[in-house]
Amino acid sequence: MSTVKSTLPDATLKVVGEALRGALVDLIDLSLVAKQTHWNIIGPRFRSVHLQLDDVVSTARAHSDTVAERSATLGVPPDGRAATVAAGTGISDPPEGWQRDDAAVRFMVDALGAVIVRMRERLDEVGPVDSVSEDVLIQITKDLEKHHWMFQAENAG
Repeated sequence: MSTVKSTLPDATLKVVGEALRGALVDLIDLSLVAKQTHWNIIGPRFRSVHLQLDDVVSTARAHSDTVAERSATLGVPPDGRAATVAAGTGISDPPEGWQRDDAAVRFMVDALGAVIVRMRERLDEVGPVDSVSEDVLIQITKDLEKHHWMFQAENAG
């Protein structure tokens, strides 16, 4: 079996590979917790928050594929297995059972915030060594920050 080889130096590849692995784990878990919340939300804002959660799921899934393919491109095998995600996520577990809409929104603000903080840490590590992977992480962070803002606005006032 042949192995995909990157043109990046080994030290750079180690930094970028770890960042991409972490990003993949967080994005997969974000899609899972958003979908779990989507299925269990109740309350007067059910429909709007329900649909907003699907937007987060779509964003996380699309970006997880981009991250996995960037990783594979560099010769770093992507790992989205359940055990890997569970062991490496930065997101708290969602509550079990029904969630009131306001509680669900607070949970998503916290979940998105946790992922954004970790993405920005990865940007600091990857930026100086690989601008292509940095660009991928910038786009992810931009989209997650928009969702974070929208969920915060949902409970404002």
